[in-house]
Amino acid sequence: MQSNAATPEEYMNTLPADRKAAIQELRKVILKNLPKGFKEEMNYGMLGYVVPHSKYPKGYHCDPKLPLPFLAIASQKNFIAVYHMGIYADAQLLQWFTKEYAVQAKSKLDMGKSCIRFKKPEHIPYKLIGELAKKITVQQWIEKYESAFLKK
Repeated sequence: MQSNAATPEEYMNTLPADRKAAIQELRKVILKNLPKGFKEEMNYGMLGYVVPHSKYPKGYHCDPKLPLPFLAIASQKNFIAVYHMGIYADAQLLQWFTKEYAVQAKSKLDMGKSCIRFKKPEHIPYKLIGELAKKITVQQWIEKYESAFLKK
């Protein structure tokens, strides 16, 4: 479900009550831990954390008018999602995350390539998401993105 909200604040105001607290907590932990240089904005109808054009003028290869996406959170129809492009692009980071998830989380990992799904907000391991958010700097993400996704 993509939101039509123009700003993160507008997005937060449109959330249903049963999801709002969890999304607020995710947003708080991400903003606290995200390395300097990433920017919060609406991206693909979600709360996105991106590398702005001022730091990476090429933008996203799928649509260069858009900034380079890194992380996003969203209230989807049946779950809360955390999208982290780094775990899709970096096998070592994915391995670290899956190992730590088993230690820190209360539920079985439900994950796609970059999407971590939480059907119950009370199962979100906020501390682990904060740790994940700070694992990659802007420069490291640009380098990883270019090596993983751009054709040579």
